[in-house]
Amino acid sequence: MKRLLLLLTLSFALGSCADSEDKYYTGRSLEVDLFQASTYNYKGKVEFKEVVGGSLELSVRLDGAKSYTQDAFPAHLHFGSYNQADAPIAQVLNPISSNKLESTTLLGSLSDGRNLKFDDLAAFDGHIKIHLANEGPDYTVILVAGNLGPKSKAGFNPNQVAVCGKTF
Repeated sequence: MKRLLLLLTLSFALGSCADSEDKYYTGRSLEVDLFQASTYNYKGKVEFKEVVGGSLELSVRLDGAKSYTQDAFPAHLHFGSYNQADAPIAQVLNPISSNKLESTTLLGSLSDGRNLKFDDLAAFDGHIKIHLANEGPDYTVILVAGNLGPKSKAGFNPNQVAVCGKTF
């Protein structure tokens, strides 16, 4: 009897969490690959989820060596392609935890004043870069990168990844 009661309680609790998530997201999502861009063995995925009301939540998950420290890798959403030198930063993303290798950012207004919507993603000319460090020489090390929008389906060449300027 106790097991049945415990099972029912767990089912209700898990169902409540799912209902809560269903009320926050519209169910529309898009996942894009991020590719290894340096000698550091990382790759990843970025997922865009549409939030009720039209905002976008961007989640980055990396695959690679996790750290035991509380360091973080800086992440940026840029305009243009990953091979564009000094591509303007559209939005600074929440840093990627080096021990969890993930981060989530609720996108706000981009640096050009636009609010990116889910229906805009297919045509958005942009990319994501994850840096090794926030400053110094390691800032120029790009761990992963990937184009968004129509260019996301094109091949990836790590030798063409341009370092972005810090204009934020």
